[in-house]
Amino acid sequence: MLEKMQDDYIPYPRIEDVLEKGGPYPQVILPQFGGYWIEDVEAPAGTPSSSESSFCEEEDGGEGMSPGGGHSYRLECNSTARAYRKHFLGKEHMNYYCTGSSIGNLIMSLKHEEAEGQEFLRIMLRSRTKTVHDRISLAGINQLPSVPQIAKVFCDDATGLKFNPVLYPRGSQLIVAYDEHEVNNTFKFGVIYQKFGQTSEEELFGNNEETPAFKEFLSILGDTVELQDFKGFRGGLDVSHGQTGSESVYTVFRQREIMFHVSTKLPFTEGDVQQLQRKRHIGNDIVAAVFQEEPTPFVPDMIASNFLHAYVLVQAENPCTEHTTYKVSVTAREDVPSFGPPLPNPAIFKKGPEFRDFLLTKLINAENACYKSDKFAKLEGRTRAALLDNLHDELHRQSQSALGLGQVGEEDKLENGGHGGLLESFKALQFVQSVPGGALIVAVVAVAVYYLSVSL
Repeated sequence: MLEKMQDDYIPYPRIEDVLEKGGPYPQVILPQFGGYWIEDVEAPAGTPSSSESSFCEEEDGGEGMSPGGGHSYRLECNSTARAYRKHFLGKEHMNYYCTGSSIGNLIMSLKHEEAEGQEFLRIMLRSRTKTVHDRISLAGINQLPSVPQIAKVFCDDATGLKFNPVLYPRGSQLIVAYDEHEVNNTFKFGVIYQKFGQTSEEELFGNNEETPAFKEFLSILGDTVELQDFKGFRGGLDVSHGQTGSESVYTVFRQREIMFHVSTKLPFTEGDVQQLQRKRHIGNDIVAAVFQEEPTPFVPDMIASNFLHAYVLVQAENPCTEHTTYKVSVTAREDVPSFGPPLPNPAIFKKGPEFRDFLLTKLINAENACYKSDKFAKLEGRTRAALLDNLHDELHRQSQSALGLGQVGEEDKLENGGHGGLLESFKALQFVQSVPGGALIVAVVAVAVYYLSVSL
């Protein structure tokens, strides 16, 4: 599906050589020494390429689908990050934490389900490297497996699996916050205007004119908004002092806010060949749309950036008429997995709502796919591990406090200690007085016995 470099020692033609040969020009060409792929319009339509990706259609009654019309462009997302909110939160279930196994701290959620006369066990197991979500049938199983046994199924090489139940009443809120730390509902995309024959970032960022065709394209992306005192997602733009221009393009698309960094609307600095004010924003975006008013080649390494990983090329044909169409190409770094919706063949769209739905869906899916590239995956891995350890420590501390254990000064307290905040809150509410005589003692003893018994 992806057109990749076949031989590291045979460079692709330079963009200057392509222009010198004359038209017709390809919309996008690969850098001389590869490193990128170009989407193949003849490839069969598929599903999200990553094992962690799925369509977001389950959200809010199908909000991952494009509204109206006969087309259906789907947003792709990590469905596991949303699984706890969908299947566990607000429903009867149990949460457990494991301290110091051979693969680090673990957090597990279990829920019993019945469907069509069958019993199932829904499981989420969080480790420092990944989260596993599955549902297993209990048909023919008389004795439910223990929590450590379940963990062994998903982490076969793990040892030292000793789980404790989460006894903190607000534990589910902490867990869902952790699971959804990578759920993103705000996006910022670069928008670059490319004139015919432009081959460098200095030329791209030096464009100041907004032609009628470019303005027409921007109106498809969203609304032009004044930045001063703007209240929506600002995407890093200055809304107080006008240091990033006076206006930009913004939209809300399927409950997601999008701010566009339009190159011609960002400040232009006389005498600055690099136009750092513009590059500072667009060069720190992950995905950019490149508008071409006439056929001209684009090469993805034209802009030097550690962050830009994918480009959506849009070429106008018959602009500002009733017959306006847009030719689209897509290119991304070679470690970015493919993403939908797939380009049609030919990849030409009529101006209208369908093109807007396709383009915005493609941009959002492009950014989500870019997070799986090596650079961003490593960053996410470090963030995930730190957040999981913090979640584990807080669940342990609060569970200990719920039992009246783990107070400051006790030998088994965590390094950051327990402060008895929950116990103090109970005192303030005179909780003990509200419990029938003896019931509190029985409840605490029962929980304590259960607490100590759930281990391998």
